[in-house]
Amino acid sequence: MLFLIVGAAIVLFPLLIVLRASFAPSGSVLSLDLNGLWSLDNYRQAWQRGRFLRAFANSTLVALVVTAFQAITSALAGYALARLRFWGRRGLLTVVVATLAIPFQLLVVPVFLVLKWGHLLNTYGALILPTAVNGFGIFLMRQYFVTVPVELEEAAALDGANRWQILWHVMLPLSRPALVALGLFAFIGEWNDLFKPLVFTTRPELRTVQLALAEFQEQFTNDWPLLMAAVAIATIPVLILFLLGQRQFVRGIATTGVKQ
Repeated sequence: MLFLIVGAAIVLFPLLIVLRASFAPSGSVLSLDLNGLWSLDNYRQAWQRGRFLRAFANSTLVALVVTAFQAITSALAGYALARLRFWGRRGLLTVVVATLAIPFQLLVVPVFLVLKWGHLLNTYGALILPTAVNGFGIFLMRQYFVTVPVELEEAAALDGANRWQILWHVMLPLSRPALVALGLFAFIGEWNDLFKPLVFTTRPELRTVQLALAEFQEQFTNDWPLLMAAVAIATIPVLILFLLGQRQFVRGIATTGVKQ
């Protein structure tokens, strides 16, 4: 128990610094003195300066659409790799797993050229399509589907259900923990993504939360309390989402990867 308390304290200490600094007077030096001045003015200035309303809308739209795409494609591909028997299934699974070792930054040039060829640069498509399919999501769903007893599908098939009905009425309801875990990974990953908006878009109306945060960092000086307030604002939606889905998230991670 003591080890867990110490570990939690180590993890939460940077968050304490961010929160304390966000309430300090603008332009002051970072301090953990809890008896010092507290001000909400940084949050008001950060919200106005960062134009977070439009940035929140863009990030939320992109994150939700990408999460939906990844849930659909991962469920379909994961089920096929877990249950269907076809030539090359093992090799295809190996390729899917191998993609996890390839950073997205290495693919930026071909992805940029494809988006340019499709006239998708400076559009929402440039922020959504490159990550609409994810190898980790496919592997996660495949591992979860493998843990589901085959007898459940056989019973549904005896009742006259076809493959699509089995997937929709049997497998997907049972895979809710894995889908929630995948959704959290996808949403948080897209919410925190700076690379795609920075490379594939230049229009101000497509600014995301991470681009708004980047604008607070100046070349030679930083207003740390203002920056910390902006970081706190950008973190709140992700924190709320994780707290709401943490139980399903832990269950989904704990029940995957136990079978080959």
